[in-house]
Amino acid sequence: MTASLQITVRDMPHSEAIDGAIRKKAQKLDRFYDRITSCRVLVEAMHRHQHQGKHYQVRIDITVPGSELAVTRDPSGNDSHEDVYVAIRDAFDAARRQLQDYARRERGEVKTQEIVRHAHVLRMFPAQGYGFLRTADDRDIYFHANSLRDLDFERLDVGTEVVYTEEEGYEGPQAAWVASGKHGAPD
Repeated sequence: MTASLQITVRDMPHSEAIDGAIRKKAQKLDRFYDRITSCRVLVEAMHRHQHQGKHYQVRIDITVPGSELAVTRDPSGNDSHEDVYVAIRDAFDAARRQLQDYARRERGEVKTQEIVRHAHVLRMFPAQGYGFLRTADDRDIYFHANSLRDLDFERLDVGTEVVYTEEEGYEGPQAAWVASGKHGAPD
């Protein structure tokens, strides 16, 4: 990845020590995601009025297959960023976390957040083991007895308040799970 590393320094003297620190940190990123195609690093001295000392802002743009990750460490309110090496360290720590998250999502290890919605039981077909919910936005959503979490299908009544998550079924939207609306979402 070193060949695809681009370092830009603004409003401060360029030094081999800063370049070396950035190169060392950039090489370590390959440990967390080995398909980085490019890495662009901008180190900039920020001009601050009525304050002593300069603060440094570091921006890292990492290109990976199908995406670009961007990290900006804003120096405002962080006096430790008066040291350019601390600002570089913090920016690369944030880049590492983003790469780790990206790799987990790519491997399918990260659960997506389910949106819990409220509804009422609209119709039931006990012999067939399914029913329909009426959503807050006046849609009818199919649910099956197997999707019930803390409810007994035989004891469920029309009008019962429930919470549910929605997924796309073969014939349109359906409830992935349905639980009692009195206690909130199931664990």
